[in-house]
Amino acid sequence: MSDNTLPQKIAGLSELKNQYDALLCDVWGVIHNGVELFPGVAEALTAWRQAVGPVLLLTNAPRPADTVQQRLDEMGFPRDSYDGILSSGDAARQMLAERAEQGQVCHFVGAAKDVDLLNAIDIDYGTADEADFVLLTGMADDSFETPDDYQAAITQWGVRDLPVICANPDRMVQIGDKVIYCAGALAEIYEQQGGDVIWLGKPHLPIYDTAQGRLQNFTGQENPRVLAVGDGYKTDIPGANAASLDVIFVTGGLAAILPEHPESPAQAASILQDYNAHANYFLKHLVW
Repeated sequence: MSDNTLPQKIAGLSELKNQYDALLCDVWGVIHNGVELFPGVAEALTAWRQAVGPVLLLTNAPRPADTVQQRLDEMGFPRDSYDGILSSGDAARQMLAERAEQGQVCHFVGAAKDVDLLNAIDIDYGTADEADFVLLTGMADDSFETPDDYQAAITQWGVRDLPVICANPDRMVQIGDKVIYCAGALAEIYEQQGGDVIWLGKPHLPIYDTAQGRLQNFTGQENPRVLAVGDGYKTDIPGANAASLDVIFVTGGLAAILPEHPESPAQAASILQDYNAHANYFLKHLVW
């Protein structure tokens, strides 16, 4: 579809079951809001697996896939509604291990909930003055901190010309009825100030290449018709566009808190146009 084509409003996934072979589904903002599951999503993904094909969950969570799965288990999300999970945390662990082999020193910036990312990787940690690079997973306490609280740190990274590995490109996510800042918000400021940022996860192509490889294995097809689903108008939708995937824009996630949250095709298209993105379809929440 062209960038000028309005997205089609659909009632549910069942309308598209004959057009695709596999589903690439976002987690936070589509499956849950950080506090509770959205109604009908598990049933929709289970029905897709039965009627169409595999479901791969693709998340910008800066944690290993196993940790993401444990959280989904705790929330009551059934494992038989998806075939696998790919996280930006997995990509960060691989990069961290490579730098450990090179003897580099890491300056870690993130919350206690992200420490699973570091498990079993033998690397030295230090202050920003001692480090060779920054591993950024988020803020130490995202319940109240904002990018303003990190401006001095960002300036220090720039003075030392430290590369920043951003393990979560999301700028913001929804938790219940609140919105919190993510690692991407800090990395974006650093990059705008001339810093070197290594972006892992959506909307960047490497993670889509990995995802499509997994879906090839799941389907046994060389070129399965993959449909992406996401609520991130800065990440999920532009990423799907860059990977040449058709995509559903879920407007009940991040977009729901916008002053004029989208209810019509024109409104949905307008939000995405601000990020040079476009969707093929949209609906408020993912249902069958």
